[in-house]
Amino acid sequence: MKCISSLRMKAIDRNCECLGLLPVQLMENAGAVIAQHIREKLESGRVLFIAGRGNNGGDAFVAARHLAGSLGYIVNVVLLGKSRDIGTKEAFRNFSLLKSSRVNMFEITDSSQLEASASELFQEADLLVDAVFGTGISGKLREPESTAIDLINLEGKAGKTVISIDIPSGLDPDGGDFEKAVHAGLTVTFHRMKIGLLSEKAKEYTGVIKVADIGICTDAEQYVGPGDLMMLRRRKSEEHKGDSGKILVIGGGPYSGAPTFAALAALKAGADLVTVAVPAPVAEIVASYSPNLIVRKLSSNVLCPDDLSILLDLISSHDVVVMGMGLGRATETLEAVRKIIPFCRKVVLDADALSALSGTIFESIAGNCELIVTPHAGEFARLRNMETPDSLEARIKAVREFSEEKGVVTLLKGKIDIISDGKQTLLNRTGNPGMTVGGTGDVLAGLTGSLFSRNPAFFAAACAAYINGTAGDLAFEKAGNGLLATDVLEKIPEIIKIAEIG
Repeated sequence: MKCISSLRMKAIDRNCECLGLLPVQLMENAGAVIAQHIREKLESGRVLFIAGRGNNGGDAFVAARHLAGSLGYIVNVVLLGKSRDIGTKEAFRNFSLLKSSRVNMFEITDSSQLEASASELFQEADLLVDAVFGTGISGKLREPESTAIDLINLEGKAGKTVISIDIPSGLDPDGGDFEKAVHAGLTVTFHRMKIGLLSEKAKEYTGVIKVADIGICTDAEQYVGPGDLMMLRRRKSEEHKGDSGKILVIGGGPYSGAPTFAALAALKAGADLVTVAVPAPVAEIVASYSPNLIVRKLSSNVLCPDDLSILLDLISSHDVVVMGMGLGRATETLEAVRKIIPFCRKVVLDADALSALSGTIFESIAGNCELIVTPHAGEFARLRNMETPDSLEARIKAVREFSEEKGVVTLLKGKIDIISDGKQTLLNRTGNPGMTVGGTGDVLAGLTGSLFSRNPAFFAAACAAYINGTAGDLAFEKAGNGLLATDVLEKIPEIIKIAEIG
């Protein structure tokens, strides 16, 4: 069974919103599903919803409204807190609708009030619905929520049916430790099974688990979107220089612009320090592009094995190595690349460096180096020694199989980018024909390396593809077919900032 983390579920919800499926619609679908499960468990009688102030509570408000419209039910809703403190506009809207829905509503602000005035509601209920917390729970339980969980469990022990919405309140949705939780007879979780529901410790709390479809858009899960960017690790106020990533770019020789684009993209994506190691003839040219770059001069006209004496210390002092842009394919260069890779903890290989991936190199680095490769269709064909398929489905299969076999993350660039680690696959459709201009692939490599320094490899590659393409789309609105790689560079912080605000 495919499981999902709470953060990934949040990202999918956000992606749905960007596709036009609004949160209030998903909340309506979720609430309707809960109401139907209540009807299946109880033909008539008193139903008590115990709701928090988040979207989990919002789902309960919708279910209460649906149930109140059915004959034979007396519906009571206990809100833990004041209605003015409800956290989202969708949940508040649905709470407000209860006033016109023949639902009895009670606002409880402290545990003593809950025990005194609401205990009778708990005792009289034939069925209780737990909507105290959803998957967004964090930190130590507070009052009156902690007491509410105790009261729900007391009635559950007395033999009453308890239904938990999405996850038993108090349970960690991702399988971590928790203080206490509701003991449900039935847990109705939405879209996909949550990781925490299958943990060994969760078994005594979940009861029967049912996964309910609430109409999530397929593309919201299959394509990278703004929601995925919300999952990126952000800077913290207590961080120091270097904590947000130190990137080493190894490139250049025949070309000077390519490694520069990659280095500047890494900085624009939030890396603290970027060092560019380039052959001697282009070192001054690269340094002249920006004073923000640290430039190290290599020993020859092209990257060669003798440069390892310079590079090994640099590799050990940086988080990620991004290699390949503008290197050329001289025999000594490819030999140097093959010797460098085993010393890297994390590496992004692009362009000419991909030509060094032959023989037993994948086996030699297995378990010691995390590797992201960013080929276009032609480079991917050379990596596999077979043509890259034309159809999207066949390409997805090829990328997934290659990634699984080699133990790498592959970002296959194209009209639709395909990102896979062999187990999970995402697609990206941002970008435009103007981005066939030279340098945009180098920008993507630098972006990937920067995100990789503080995020998992698969996730870093997927988000980098989205950011690069979206920055290109934004730049294309102004520049059209005159778009340049530098235009894409300038839009990167804007895309990341939008995601952080979102």
